[in-house]
Amino acid sequence: MTAKTYLLGGAAAFALILAGCDSVRTPGGEEPTSTEVTADAPPVDTAALADNPLLQDWTGPYGVPPFADIKNEHYKPAIMQGIKDLEAEIAAIADNEAAPTFENTIVALDKAGGTLDKALGVFGNITNTDTNDTLSELEGEIYPLVSKVYDGISFNETLFARVKAIKDSAAVEGMDEQDARLVELTYRQFERAGANLSPDVKAQVSDINSEISSLTTKFGQNLLKSTKAFRIDVTDEADLVGLSEDFKAAIKDGDTWTLTVDRSVYETFMTQSENRDLRSKMFDGYRLRASEGEFDNGPIAIKLAQLRAQRAELLGYRTHAEYILEYNMAKTPETVENFLVRVWEPGLAQAKAERATMQEMVGDAFQIAGHDWWHYSEKVRQDKYAFDDNILKPYFELGAVRGGAFAMAERLFELDIDPVEIDGWNEVVTSYDVKDANTGEHLGLFMMDMYARDSKRGGAWMSGYRSSTNYDDADEVRPIITNNMNLITPAGDSPTLMRFDEVETLFHEFGHGLHGLITQIKYSNFSGVDGPRDYTEFPAQILEHWAGAPEMLETYALHYETGEVIPAELIAKMREASNHNQGFRTTEFIAASLLDLNWHNLTHDEAMAITDAREFETATLAKYGLIDEIEPRYRSQYFSHIFAGGYSSGYYAYLWSEILDADGFTAFREKGDIWDKELAAKLKKWVYESGGLRPADELYRNFRGSDPTIEPLLRIRGFETDETEG
Repeated sequence: MTAKTYLLGGAAAFALILAGCDSVRTPGGEEPTSTEVTADAPPVDTAALADNPLLQDWTGPYGVPPFADIKNEHYKPAIMQGIKDLEAEIAAIADNEAAPTFENTIVALDKAGGTLDKALGVFGNITNTDTNDTLSELEGEIYPLVSKVYDGISFNETLFARVKAIKDSAAVEGMDEQDARLVELTYRQFERAGANLSPDVKAQVSDINSEISSLTTKFGQNLLKSTKAFRIDVTDEADLVGLSEDFKAAIKDGDTWTLTVDRSVYETFMTQSENRDLRSKMFDGYRLRASEGEFDNGPIAIKLAQLRAQRAELLGYRTHAEYILEYNMAKTPETVENFLVRVWEPGLAQAKAERATMQEMVGDAFQIAGHDWWHYSEKVRQDKYAFDDNILKPYFELGAVRGGAFAMAERLFELDIDPVEIDGWNEVVTSYDVKDANTGEHLGLFMMDMYARDSKRGGAWMSGYRSSTNYDDADEVRPIITNNMNLITPAGDSPTLMRFDEVETLFHEFGHGLHGLITQIKYSNFSGVDGPRDYTEFPAQILEHWAGAPEMLETYALHYETGEVIPAELIAKMREASNHNQGFRTTEFIAASLLDLNWHNLTHDEAMAITDAREFETATLAKYGLIDEIEPRYRSQYFSHIFAGGYSSGYYAYLWSEILDADGFTAFREKGDIWDKELAAKLKKWVYESGGLRPADELYRNFRGSDPTIEPLLRIRGFETDETEG
């Protein structure tokens, strides 16, 4: 998972989207005729700025923030100063008496906000990895305020007039490709934010943006608190029948074993545990998160859907989904729904067959329920393929897996990746210098934070503390990129052994990381992971294919004790079993995607009629025929991708991007070599280095040589295909 904003670029992009401020991705605001950005910000306390590490030049290795020196009390003063500096920068651009030029307006906008970028970049990342009550409270104060700041920029008529003058000038015709693209995207972002709206409508949009910012922050905080609040303390080891010894050791504290609904703990427990009653409690604990009491996210989800629908209407669109999808590869909600249903139908049919097989296994003892699926699906796999996922784990030790991912990138993209000693935000963070293998040029710093903890949000994601810029070839800035996962911390000195799905996740997030690290775009506006949502998952997902390729596995899947290469027969069994439970996996994912689409393809009037989030969810999924035994991967109350992140109307993107990654990896297989130099060079140039240089479909064609087809995706998932369809 990744995200990026656009208007000002920089590290603040990552921070704000991670905080759920989709109003920054689609800026809007008040005071359309003023040349000064005002956000009702309190005056800056100059005394609080003295020796504030967020405002100093970061002179340490690679320009990494001085994490050890940064305290809770430093954030607000630094962010307030950043707002003040940004106000001055924007005023200087808008009030410039000289005629608008590319340099004094478009490039100046891309450069603006450096102080704010630094402070927000640290704040946004730390509140996702090492938060506390003080920072959580500060999020609710900071993000709505910053949303107003960006609104003021977007709705500044004088500023927009200068941007439009350049966009309409003949000078654009003579620009190089990156300069012309920057003009195009800058103008588009102002226009889509509502720069052409009347003053009163702009004010309405600004108010909506601020409220959305507050609600998305609250949604994420509720989910984190609800997730961390659930725990089951087990004191009788007999209740843990079926659990592996390494897993029990990892969750043991003294004489107690603590079960939580952090994803890694939850999935491992639900797969291994023979205790059906305890599985039921864990199942409810997971699926009912943030569904009641003080952390209930249902009303927030409804309000967000209503506000987004209202904003879309004010911006001239029928629904929020239509607005979001306009520049995605899919283009329209209808295209998204038709695509999802095409894969849903064979997926649901296979899920029903999987249910029948599990029911046959348990006989008349009980009716298979949702809390049985993970456990009995694994039993069926072991029975059908004589394959136990636990047999794999000794071959996937974290250090070896990480080394494998690095070796893959070094070979494919001609990189060198070397460990470096950097003081990170947490003692578990490891850091790496990424260089061009041919020139020795530093491309970026890569930092990895792999373990779960109470102060860290769940899931896995890529982010960054600094984006890449190269305005004049003399002072190039290279990115600082992070990958985050939530692996279970092993007991004592035990190694970190990974399930294969976690291995794939590491390769996936590393793909996002490379997309940010090796960019050759000089403007922060569209460097790195830029692009439409249904394209930006492609550079991550295609690398998952290397994770499981036999010729790749034999290079890094080594037994952590003996050094033995993973046996060929085990690889064969793994590949044979790879599509096991594919009906379930497809169905739960598409159910969530359809839920997202239905929440955000409502008109404002339709959204206002919703009073109960669970009722809306149930009715939505019933019309597609979801069976009772399968929950959507994310229920509305904990669907942070769409209600606390940047994926509203875009969760389908993972599956859409799977069309691209399946088709793209097929190109390597057609070459007969997953390391084919010519194809790898095209992948590097047109995907990982090019950011948002061109429309996504054009970038893909430049790599692949043709448009993608859906058949490789269906084949990889084990579904029947019609090879005659285009």
